[in-house]
Amino acid sequence: MTDSEKKVSKWERFLTKEIGIEFKACLYFFAILFFYSVYRIISGTWDANIIHMAEMIVLTYGIGYLQVYVLSGFDEADSLGIKEIVYMFLCTVAYAAFSYFLKWFDKKLTVSLIFAAYVALTYFCAFLIYKIRRSIDNRILNEELKEFKKKLHE
Repeated sequence: MTDSEKKVSKWERFLTKEIGIEFKACLYFFAILFFYSVYRIISGTWDANIIHMAEMIVLTYGIGYLQVYVLSGFDEADSLGIKEIVYMFLCTVAYAAFSYFLKWFDKKLTVSLIFAAYVALTYFCAFLIYKIRRSIDNRILNEELKEFKKKLHE
């Protein structure tokens, strides 16, 4: 295998980011849709507005692109520093503001504020999930490296 075959290409780096955005969009859309569905059920209806759901998915993709290309993928950071907390706050405010102005929760400010707390909690949980996954991946890679070194010396 040549050096150029071993290097990660620009296309592969781009593809990796795009897959990450897809994952984020699905994860956050599901979380938002869950909150929205619970709100609708508590409000006494089993119906969901398909326009609201379209707005939600477009917003999750938009914020996903913002997170990855502008905000350093803060939810995948190694630790939560001031920068990551500020980015988390900004995205949370964006979701809450859109939820209010797009009337996802019938323009009820209290519900939008509760939704903001829920989004912040979702970001924190995503941060923990990414951190745990990295830790496990590192242990697996270290085990595989030990096995590889062991085979080389045999």
